[in-house]
Amino acid sequence: MRLIFFGTPDYAVPSLTALLAEPFFEVVGVVSQPDRPQGRGQKIVPTPVKALAQAKGIPLWQPERLRKDESALQALDDLKADFFVVVAYGQILSPQVLAMPAKGCINGHASLLPKYRGAAPIQWCLYHGEAETGVTTMLMDAGMDTGPMLLKTAFSLPIDWNAQQLADKLSGLTAELLIQTLLQFDQIVPEPQDPSQSSSAPLIRKEQYWLDWQGPVHNQVRAFYPYVYTFHQKERLRILETMPHPSQGDCGVVLEVLKNQGFIVGTGTGAVLVLQVQPASKNPQSAWEYARARDLVAGEVLGEK
Repeated sequence: MRLIFFGTPDYAVPSLTALLAEPFFEVVGVVSQPDRPQGRGQKIVPTPVKALAQAKGIPLWQPERLRKDESALQALDDLKADFFVVVAYGQILSPQVLAMPAKGCINGHASLLPKYRGAAPIQWCLYHGEAETGVTTMLMDAGMDTGPMLLKTAFSLPIDWNAQQLADKLSGLTAELLIQTLLQFDQIVPEPQDPSQSSSAPLIRKEQYWLDWQGPVHNQVRAFYPYVYTFHQKERLRILETMPHPSQGDCGVVLEVLKNQGFIVGTGTGAVLVLQVQPASKNPQSAWEYARARDLVAGEVLGEK
């Protein structure tokens, strides 16, 4: 079975690794996003999928816009793949690309479709406090994650998991489910999605990192980990880990400092126990260490610049 793999970030690496390990598959090409500058030094860094493809000697393409790159399009068409396999690639495939493989384009999507269609299903699943999530494989069409579903796998979502922990779990499940889907493809009856049950998972905007103490704070912190921030004593403070707490109090007000644990803050949905923080230009630390160093006391208000 000849495959071309489309993927870019760390999330996609387990899927490509699994495909390469399966003797029934031949990965004849890889398509990834162009390398981008990263970090404070803005050094150009290869995408994780590119790094793996190069290590394995697989032909690689990184078009800025695949639908407009005629040489890449011709090269992919010439490879005569049975399937294009797509995991977190980052570009919408044009009808021309979708029509290239003999059997179709299969996507591994990090939600239980039709819920959370879009670029950030992991984050929005957490933000909305879902008790269950999972992975869906589907046949791709011209819409945004609207194609017929093939297989699903689901699991209960722990209340203390953040986006990184969930991504690690789902990336492994995606790899497993893609293998099952490809091996069983001829026996699977595609299931159309019910649009009335759909929800969207749009790209995350930077303003969503600002902590809204009147909102679902625990879910915001874990969904947009590790970027959610507030202000304390007019300095930016990232909130990295919280847990719901039964206390009640005004939003953004420190209700109590708990020795060797952290500090409790009122929110619009009850209260949270803040467990880990990161002051500006410093390493992450326990909230209790931070409270001791800053003489944090009950009654202080967080969020004021």
